[in-house]
Amino acid sequence: MEHRPIRPTRPASALRAVLTGEAGGGLVLMAAAALALVVANSGAADAYNRALHAYLGPLSVLHWINDGLMAAFFLLVGLEIKREALDGRLRTWPDRALPGIAALGGMAVPALVYVALNRGDTLRGWAIPSATDIAFALGVLALLGRRAPVSLKVFLSAVAIVDDLGAVIIIALFYTGGLDPWMLGLAGALLAVLFAMNRARVSALPPYLLLGLVLWVLVLRSGVHATVAGVLLALTIPIRPSPGRPEDAASPLHRLEHALTPFVTYAIVPVFGFANAGVTLIGLSPSALLHPVTLGVALGLFLGKQAGVFASVRLAVAAGLAARPAGASWTQVYGVGVLCGIGFTMSLFIGGLAFAPGLNETEVKLGVLAGSLASGVLGALILLSADPARRAGSATG
Repeated sequence: MEHRPIRPTRPASALRAVLTGEAGGGLVLMAAAALALVVANSGAADAYNRALHAYLGPLSVLHWINDGLMAAFFLLVGLEIKREALDGRLRTWPDRALPGIAALGGMAVPALVYVALNRGDTLRGWAIPSATDIAFALGVLALLGRRAPVSLKVFLSAVAIVDDLGAVIIIALFYTGGLDPWMLGLAGALLAVLFAMNRARVSALPPYLLLGLVLWVLVLRSGVHATVAGVLLALTIPIRPSPGRPEDAASPLHRLEHALTPFVTYAIVPVFGFANAGVTLIGLSPSALLHPVTLGVALGLFLGKQAGVFASVRLAVAAGLAARPAGASWTQVYGVGVLCGIGFTMSLFIGGLAFAPGLNETEVKLGVLAGSLASGVLGALILLSADPARRAGSATG
């Protein structure tokens, strides 16, 4: 009987397992979003809106969801990105450069499309189509299962994180009445403490999580979007990659990642989708479809995003600055670029900041809905139609 040597296996990433396994989380998210659209256009719409805008302490229910619960989602994605950057598919500089270059192109081109269609006061909405909704985009990709290689899912996660952070910077610079330097300074000092704990090899998770909660409060009160605190905290959680050997499955990063994954996938993300996908379509006039804000947002998301992301990736690879995601064809990369046009949450959030309450609200929501829906459908169709033989054999072409 032949005995084969046992090779050490890399412990499975929790988020990667969800992305490559059944699309249960994606189905729950889609169902939550569909239910939100039904409720927002039914007799229960008033109760839906009142419940979301009811205050629990200092924040409304909607703010607790978007600024509080979603910080945990960004913490989970940040943990995955850190894992990939240190000991995975983002461990080389070309691999790290690609999502950043793609995200920059995916923010700049949609803004240019919007500006080309708007003048005067409506120019304030130029950043609305700049962000990708990571929850919805990954939900669509998860529904495709094995038709999309893991490298594309990691790439999409990284691009969405980078351009969400870019959107937060845009909000801070262009749509914020004023940042609180004191709170920003305290947040920076606390972040330095967290990094010092990492350097000191503190491996217990409770101290990181308790200080992370304080960091969230400071970031929230500083005027910066509170979800950034989740990504910042993820950067401080220890992981100990060992060259030539499997990662330590008992590291703090692994333990936290596996603990968060079911909660985020089947609770936080669906709640988030239900709270943010409720767009009222009743009473829309035909003229709203041709309004410059509607067209600027919709075409910025649908055309600008795919053009910006895909062109940036092609140029970066052609210039030797980065490598194409492993095992993915150019058709699949283009399909993911189209999916980046799903902009729901952050786009709606920026739209609320860009204009006075009630001004251009219908046009913003209509543009976000139309652009995101078109991007999701076309992106899924492109990825579904990709030729498996070419997909497997064109990693360098």
